[in-house]
Amino acid sequence: MGRVTQRRPAQHLTGTDTITRSETLVVEEPLEIRVNGTPVTVTMRTPGADFELTQGFLLTEGVIADRQDIETLRYCRGAVADGTNTYNVLDVTLAPGVATPDLNVTRNFYTTSSCGVCGKASLDAVRLASRFPPGDSLVGVDAGTLAAMPDQLRGAQKIFASTGGLHGAALFAADGTLLAAREDVGRHNAVDKVIGWAIENNRIPLDSAVLLVSGRVSFELAQKAVMAGIPILAAVSAPSSLAVDLAEEFGVTLVAFLRGESMNVYTRPDRITGRKMGRQADPPPPVSTSLPVR
Repeated sequence: MGRVTQRRPAQHLTGTDTITRSETLVVEEPLEIRVNGTPVTVTMRTPGADFELTQGFLLTEGVIADRQDIETLRYCRGAVADGTNTYNVLDVTLAPGVATPDLNVTRNFYTTSSCGVCGKASLDAVRLASRFPPGDSLVGVDAGTLAAMPDQLRGAQKIFASTGGLHGAALFAADGTLLAAREDVGRHNAVDKVIGWAIENNRIPLDSAVLLVSGRVSFELAQKAVMAGIPILAAVSAPSSLAVDLAEEFGVTLVAFLRGESMNVYTRPDRITGRKMGRQADPPPPVSTSLPVR
């Protein structure tokens, strides 16, 4: 397995001074995922936890439901002249009776570290039906417990501490116990890795868990939570409008801007306990859309 960090020289400028020094960078390499010998995606990821990443990806894309749907996972030899195993090609053999994914033009699985799965033809093509409806979960989490989770995730991000270039994702129990944390150059990969951890440990569906991500919440991350049956999705940054729409549609509690004791709860606030109900905020002043008279 390749290293997750590399040292590279850089010129560090401070005012008029220039110092050449070695800097630690996070590694980004492609991983080709094959199913029954057929390539289905290439994702740019940080090496490590590739089996978890692959299983999480296949579950959140509706290919598998649990670990029993997979017969084998193995690395294949990459396209290197000397035959060296690059550990950048992974083949999954599905269990008998599990359908091979339909790779048509409307669902083309190409992923990057920045945007996740791209090239899908329409919103309907990515709105997958979960086998584990998160809206049915009765779990609740105390607001103070939720507020303490970002510090726990940051403490678990060992590679981020040395590179500053990784996203983090973590699964928590409702009482605040950290179950698993993973890092990756791609936020969607970090989420797939923790979901893959849950698959390996027979914890699917994650119907009593909280998923915390270190950045923003996109539609894709909300969909991954839905597919794994996760009832509470939290982020330290902003959500997108489609992420909120999807969370509302499937009954996921979506929390964003989770910083200290402050947070925004966009959907299913009934799951957040231990908080006082305050007054309704004053509406913002009207914004004029008319053009100035010249």
